[in-house]
Amino acid sequence: MPRYTVHVRGEWLAVPCLSATNTIEWLGKEAVRRYMKNKPDNGGFASVEEVKFYMRRCKGLGLLDLDDTVADALEDNEFVEVVIEGDIMSPDFIPSQPEGVHLYSKYREPEQYISLDGNSLTTEDLVNLGKGLYKIKLTPEAEAKVKNSREVIERIVKEQTVVYGITTGFGKFARTVIPNSNLRYWVSNQEGSFTVSGVGKPLTPERTRMLLALRINVLAKGYSGISLETLEQVIEVFNASCLPYIPEKGTVGASGDLAPLSHLALGLIGEGKMWSPKSGWADAKYVLEAHGLKPITLKPKEGLALINGTQMITSLGCEAVERAGAIARQADIIAALTLEVLKGTTRAFDTDIHAVRPHRGQAEVAFRFRSLLDSDHHPSEIAESHRFCDRVQDAYTMRCYILITDRYHSCKLHFICVGLNFSLKMVFAEREETISGGNFHGEYPAKALDYLAIGVHELAAISERRIERLCNPSLSELPAFLVTEGGLNSGFMIAHCTAAALVSENKALCHPSSVDSLSTSAATEDHVSMGGWAARKALRVIEHVEQVLAIELLAACQGIEFLRPLRTTTPLEKVYDLVRSVVRPWIKDRFMAPDIEAAHRLLVEQKASAGFWLVWEVAKPYIEKYRREHIPESRPISPTAFSLGSLRMSADDSHDHRHQNEL
Repeated sequence: MPRYTVHVRGEWLAVPCLSATNTIEWLGKEAVRRYMKNKPDNGGFASVEEVKFYMRRCKGLGLLDLDDTVADALEDNEFVEVVIEGDIMSPDFIPSQPEGVHLYSKYREPEQYISLDGNSLTTEDLVNLGKGLYKIKLTPEAEAKVKNSREVIERIVKEQTVVYGITTGFGKFARTVIPNSNLRYWVSNQEGSFTVSGVGKPLTPERTRMLLALRINVLAKGYSGISLETLEQVIEVFNASCLPYIPEKGTVGASGDLAPLSHLALGLIGEGKMWSPKSGWADAKYVLEAHGLKPITLKPKEGLALINGTQMITSLGCEAVERAGAIARQADIIAALTLEVLKGTTRAFDTDIHAVRPHRGQAEVAFRFRSLLDSDHHPSEIAESHRFCDRVQDAYTMRCYILITDRYHSCKLHFICVGLNFSLKMVFAEREETISGGNFHGEYPAKALDYLAIGVHELAAISERRIERLCNPSLSELPAFLVTEGGLNSGFMIAHCTAAALVSENKALCHPSSVDSLSTSAATEDHVSMGGWAARKALRVIEHVEQVLAIELLAACQGIEFLRPLRTTTPLEKVYDLVRSVVRPWIKDRFMAPDIEAAHRLLVEQKASAGFWLVWEVAKPYIEKYRREHIPESRPISPTAFSLGSLRMSADDSHDHRHQNEL
C-alpha cells in the first residue's frame, strides 16, 4: 500500500493511500483531517471542507494539480506539503528546502566512492564529498582497526572499569559512575543534554555533508571505540544524503564542537529534523524510513565518539582554504589585468628581485604575472603604447602586490597534515587501554583560520585601492568612474562604494577569535578556542573578497574599452572575452547588481568537466605553456630603467634614475 508523508502546519503525518484513484485533493484533505484529529480545537477549523489549500512537493517546491491521481503524480513515500490559504508562516518554521538548495535541484546519486582510512583525506576530497560527487566506503585496514578498538570498550563495560565517558558522566559529572543497571538508559539519554543547545540557521547541505564525511573519516582511524556496525550505519546515512538539522552557532571549540555534532548525532538516532533531496525537511525518523534506513541505537561510548571532535571547525575551514586558494589564484589574473589597463610595468616581477626574498609562493606569483603580461611572448599593443613613457614606478597596490598577498600556504598545509586526519578520544587496542587527552581542543584550526582570514582579506584591501585608481581620472588617465558623459552617468562610482563597504566589514571580521576564551562546563573546560566563529567568519571574509574582486574584474574590463583599438596580451584578452560573454560594456548607467553577481559567478563556479574556476581555467593554459617552454625572461629597456652602461644621460634623466635607484 503506497504511503505519503504530508506536512501540515508544522506537523508531519503519514497518510496511506488505499486506492489508485485517490486524487491529490483527497490526499490533502485526509492529511488535514488527521491534523485536526490530533488538535484539541481541531486546529481552529470547523470542518475539513472549509479548509482551502494547495499542495506542493517538498523536493523542488513544485505545485501539484489537485485533480491528478496520487499514483500518477507522486512516487511511493514521497514528501509533500499542504499549504493552507491565509496562513502566515511562523518565523520558527523550517522551510522545505534549506538555503542554497537550488544546487541540489539537479542532484544525482553518485556512483563513485572515496575510500576512507582516517589518514589520507584531503581538503579537495572533502569539498567534493560536500558537493555530493562521491559516496563513502571504509578500507579493510580501517575496518580492522575499528573492530579492535571496540573490543577494548566491550571489555571495559563487562568488567565495570571506571573510564570517563564510558562508565561515567561528562564534564562536571566525570566522577559520577554509572552503574550497569542504568547504563542502557544513560546511553540512550546522553545526547539530550547537548542537542537542544545549537541556535541559528542550519548548515547548508554541502556543509552538513562535509561535516558528516569528516566525522566518518575520524572514526575510521580506529581510536574512538565506535562499533563497526554503527559506523557502517553512519556511512549508509551519508551515502543516502540524509542530512541532520545542524544549527551553525553554539560551539566554543573546546571539548570539540559539542553542540553541532550533537545535532548531527540526534538526526542519526532518528530525532530532530533531517533533510534529503528526496524529502526536504522532515522528522528524522521519516526521512530515514523513506530511504530504507533505521535510526541508530547507540552502544556504550558511541555517543561520545559521535560528538567529541572539531569537525565543524575543520570542515568549514577546509571550504575556506579551498575557496581562499581559488580566489587567490584568480586575484593574480585580475591584478595583472588592472596593471595592464593602468599602463603599469612588469619590472617589479623580475626573477632576481624575488630570488633575494624567497618567501613561499612569492616566486610563483611573480612567474604568473610574467606569463600573463610578457609582451614579447604575448604581444600587447597596450604595453607597447607606453613602453617609452616617463613613469618611474607603480603604486604599491601593483608593485608590491606579491609581497602584500603572500598568503595561505601554511593554512592549507595545516589542514591537510593535521586537521583532517587526527583522532580525539584515544582507545589504544594494542595497549588494551583508553587514555583521556585533549586532542579535541580547537585551538590549532582556530588560529590557522584567524590567520587565513587576515591573509585573504588583503586581496580585497588592495583590490579596492586598485578600483579607486581605475575610477579616479587623475590616477588612471581614463574617464572618471569609467563611463562617458560623467555627471549624466555615475558609472562605477557606487560599485566602488560597495567594495569599500565590504573591505571595511572585513576589517572587523579579521579580529582573531582565538584570542578570546570563556570558561564553560563549571570550569572543567576553562579555556576554549572559539574556533567555530573563526571558521564562519573566515568564510564571510572570503565571500566579501570574491565580491570585491568581481567588481575590480568588471572595472578593469571596462577600462579596456577606453583603450581600444589597442589590445592586451592573448591570455588577458581571453579573460576579457569571458567577462563580456556574461556582461556587456557600460555605455550608460544601468542596474549594476546583476552584472556584479555574474562576474562573481565566474570567480566561484567551476566547469564540471575540468574542475577549475572559470577565470582561472581561461588563463591557466597560457601560464602552463609559459612554464613548459622555459621562455627566457624578457627585460625591455626604457628611458627610465637604470643601467650602469648608460654613460650619456641628460641631467634630468640622471636625476630620475638616481631617484628610482634610491627607491
